[in-house]
Amino acid sequence: MGTVREFPRITVAEPARARVPALPEVDQFGAWRTDLRRTVLSRVTDFVTARCADTLGECGVEPAGEILLEFVNGGKCLRSTFMYLGWLSGAPPDDAALSATASLELLHAFALLQDDVMDDSPSRRGRPSAHIQLAGWHAQRGLSGVSRRFGESAAVLLADLCLIWAEQLMRDSGLRPDQLERAWPRYDAMRTELAAGQFADLALDIRTSPSLKAVLNVARMKSGNYTVRRPLEIGAAMAGCDELMLKQLGEYGAALGEAFQLRDDILGIFGSPETTGKPNGCDLIERKATSVLVAAQEMADPPARRQFHELIASTHLDNADLDRWRSLIVATGAVHRIEELIDDRVQTAQKALETSTIDPLIAAALADMATICTRRAA
Repeated sequence: MGTVREFPRITVAEPARARVPALPEVDQFGAWRTDLRRTVLSRVTDFVTARCADTLGECGVEPAGEILLEFVNGGKCLRSTFMYLGWLSGAPPDDAALSATASLELLHAFALLQDDVMDDSPSRRGRPSAHIQLAGWHAQRGLSGVSRRFGESAAVLLADLCLIWAEQLMRDSGLRPDQLERAWPRYDAMRTELAAGQFADLALDIRTSPSLKAVLNVARMKSGNYTVRRPLEIGAAMAGCDELMLKQLGEYGAALGEAFQLRDDILGIFGSPETTGKPNGCDLIERKATSVLVAAQEMADPPARRQFHELIASTHLDNADLDRWRSLIVATGAVHRIEELIDDRVQTAQKALETSTIDPLIAAALADMATICTRRAA
């Protein structure tokens, strides 16, 4: 039997079991959110470090644990923040609830690992994607088989572990059984919607000119509900919020989740690698049927539409091609249209807060999160 590999713990700024204080006044929310992120990432790191030593120490792929630890430590923790704000909507600050929110970071790692394989994405957060790193490890050792396929397969297996561990982290968080019982139906719905959205995204083909309505429906399933609505509802259900509160939070979350994905679609075309951590113009390179590109096709005149078709059919896109494609998209007015849709969704989310029975301090924090989600540069 080989020696069990010990994985280095990625250092974070705050002790793993530190407690996040009660939600402060609005002008201190940024510092509170930073503390929350540090604590959540610390708990995820501790959890994954222990399980990597137990599970991956003798799997034969030496860098797997380190790659996974690096991957889970870099998130913005939007989903866990929303889940904890959902909890605070019906209960006081709680250490176990905070640990439970960390499970969403592992669920997000699962989604990103698989997404990078499905999109054949070469990088994530400014570093080579997990499947690229694993393929490189395979190639360096001259192992049999195709390195690309090995890397993809290994990354999918890491994603599977994240999916399993996410639920385990929820179960082991310290919450009471009745609190967890209230969360599971929405947790299951979130995972089902994510998978169904990925299926629908695979079926969308820009060459068939899908409608903007169809694209928005996929975005709602794949990202919108999963980023904002379901995390809020899960946290609130755990805290024992009533159906009215759950409905109000859901209305806010559904609208803001769509706005979040629409902003992501703009960044996927116009964001830089330095701000997005993804290749320049990644959505154009992948010919993804996003809201921006579909809106541009719908709004383009015949000459512009012919140029779109030429670019979509091209076997190689250089920087000049990407710049020309971006200029064509801007000229159609599609970016302005998507910005209007973002503003409309944000206004809907804000109206849901204004007409709700949500505590004013929680509502203010959620309004701040709306800005963070939709005015971001990455």
